[in-house]
Amino acid sequence: MITKSCQTRVMLLLIQARDRMMQLRSMLILLTVSAIAACAPLSEVGRAPDFTPPQETPEHAALYRVPIPETVTPVRAIDTASLWSSGARSLLGDRRASRPGDILTVVIEIDDRAEISNNTARGRSSTNSVALPRFLGIPQAIDDRLPGGLAISEGIETTGGSSFSGNGSVRRNEKLTLRVAATVVERLPNGVLRIEGRQEVRVNHELRELLVTGHVRTEDIARQNEITYDKIAGARISYGGRGIISNVQQPPYGAQITEILTPF
Repeated sequence: MITKSCQTRVMLLLIQARDRMMQLRSMLILLTVSAIAACAPLSEVGRAPDFTPPQETPEHAALYRVPIPETVTPVRAIDTASLWSSGARSLLGDRRASRPGDILTVVIEIDDRAEISNNTARGRSSTNSVALPRFLGIPQAIDDRLPGGLAISEGIETTGGSSFSGNGSVRRNEKLTLRVAATVVERLPNGVLRIEGRQEVRVNHELRELLVTGHVRTEDIARQNEITYDKIAGARISYGGRGIISNVQQPPYGAQITEILTPF
C-alpha cells in the first residue's frame, strides 16, 4: 500500500521533471533562433550582394502607371495631316519631364569648403589693501591678548587674478560629382514634381548605391531635361555601398552594442 508521503514525493518528482522539460524546450528554441540569425549573414559568404528588386521602388510604379490626361483636346483632321507638331515628341517640342513616369537627369556637383577659426582671451587682476595701524588703540589692545604673536594692527591685504584662453577651428572640404537619372513619381496639386532616382553598380562583390529624392519645379528643369541638385527642395542624396569591403570597414555588431552600453 502506497503511503501519502510516497505519493507526495512522486508528485514532486513529476513536477520537477516537467519544469526541466520546459527549460530544455526554451533553451532549444533560443538555440534555434540564434542559429537562424547566425546563418543569415553566412548565407552571403562567397556571393555578391543582390540588387534591389525594381518592383519594390516607387520608380517602377510610376513608370508602369498610365497617367490620366488633365485635359482632352480633340484631334482635327488638319492636324493629323500637318507637318508641324507641338507635342513632346516633335523636333521643337518641350521634352522636359512634367508627368509621373517621365525621366530627367540630376546633376550633382558638390564642392563645399568651410573654415572657421575662433580665438578668445580674457584676463583680470585685482589688489586690495586695508590697513588699521591705529584705531583708537583697539588693534594694539587686541594684539596684546592674541597668542603666538598674532596681530591685526598690520592691516589686511588681498591679491587676486584670473585668466582664460580658448581656441577653436573647423575645416571641412567635400567634393562630389555625379549624374543620375531620376523618375517623376508624383505630381503634387501645386505642380511641384516629386522625383526619386536610384543607381546601383556592382564591381567585384561590392555594390555601390546612389539615391536621390526631393521635389522640383517644372520651370527649374533645363531644356536638356536636366536639373542641378541645388534646385531640389528637400534633397536627400545618399552615396554608399554594401559588400565585403563595406562590412570590413564597420565594427562588428557586438562591438557596437558594447560601445553603446558601456559607460566608460
